[in-house]
Amino acid sequence: MSQIPKLLITGASGFTGQHACNHFVNAGYAVTAVTRKNFVNGQVQTEICDLTNKENVGKLIKKVKPDYLLHLAGQNHVGTSWIDPVSSLEANAMSTLYLLEELRQENPDCKVVIVGSALQFDPQNISTLTHPYSLSKTLQVLIAQSWGVLYNMNIVIAKPSNLIGPGISNGVCSIFAKKIVDMEENNAEKVLEVNNLQAKRDFVDVRDVVNAYEILFDQGKSGEIYDVASGKHNSLANIINHFKSFTNVEFKTKTNNTLLRELHTDINLEKIKKLGWEPIIDLEKSILDNLNFYRKYN
Repeated sequence: MSQIPKLLITGASGFTGQHACNHFVNAGYAVTAVTRKNFVNGQVQTEICDLTNKENVGKLIKKVKPDYLLHLAGQNHVGTSWIDPVSSLEANAMSTLYLLEELRQENPDCKVVIVGSALQFDPQNISTLTHPYSLSKTLQVLIAQSWGVLYNMNIVIAKPSNLIGPGISNGVCSIFAKKIVDMEENNAEKVLEVNNLQAKRDFVDVRDVVNAYEILFDQGKSGEIYDVASGKHNSLANIINHFKSFTNVEFKTKTNNTLLRELHTDINLEKIKKLGWEPIIDLEKSILDNLNFYRKYN
C-alpha cells in the first residue's frame, strides 16, 4: 500500500459523496472522485466514468489502482426503480460487480466499503420484497459478499438509515427544507404536503455516517454488514415540528388519504458501536443545518 492511501469514491458528486470527499481529504487520503458529470472540488482528483460500462470501469481501476474503495454510486430512488427497473439493477448491482471484478484482477488487497440500504429485503422471504430498488440493493450486497467469500477480498457492507444534514438529496428532510425556504422567500404556497404524518423513520446525519465509513475502513470485518443509524425513530410529524421551530413562516401541513406501506427494518447498532462509532450530531442540528444550506443555496 502506498504511503498516502489512495481512496476511490464513486458517486462523489452526490449528497454523501461530497461530504465523503471533504472528510477523507481532511483525514489524509489521496481522494479520486468518480462521477458521471463534471464535479468541482479542488482538493480531489476527478474521473468521469459510467460505472455501468465494464470497459470504462476497467480503465478507471487500472489508472487509479486504489488502496480503498468507497462505493456510493447508484440509483437511489424507489419511484425511478418502478419506471425503469433494469437501469436500477445495472446502476446498483452490475456496477458493483464490474468494480469488484476489476479490483480482483488489479488489486485484490483493496479494502472496499459497499453502501447498501435499509430497504434491502430478506432473500429467504420473498414476501418482504416491496419494489425493484430493494431488489437491486439486495443483489448488490449479495454480489459483494460473494466476491469476498469466493475470492477472499476484503469487502465490508454498510447499511445506513435515512440520511439528513446539509446538502441536496432526495430525502424527505431535504424536500421539507427546500420547500420551507421557498415559503420564506414567498416562492411557494405555505403548505407542506406529506403522505403519512405518523410514519416513523430513523434519521442519522450524513457527517456521522461518513465518519462511520472511515472506521469501517480501519476496523470493519470482511463480509459483515454494519447498520449505521441513530437508533431512534422519529415520526414525520415530529420532524415537521422541529422545522417549524427554526422558521418564522407559519405553514399548514396537508396529508393525503393514501397511506403508503412503511417498511420497518430491524436496526442493530451493536457491531458498529463495538468499533467505537457513535452518532454525535443531534437531530435538531441536522435539521437546522439542512435549512441553512438551502437558505444559502437558494
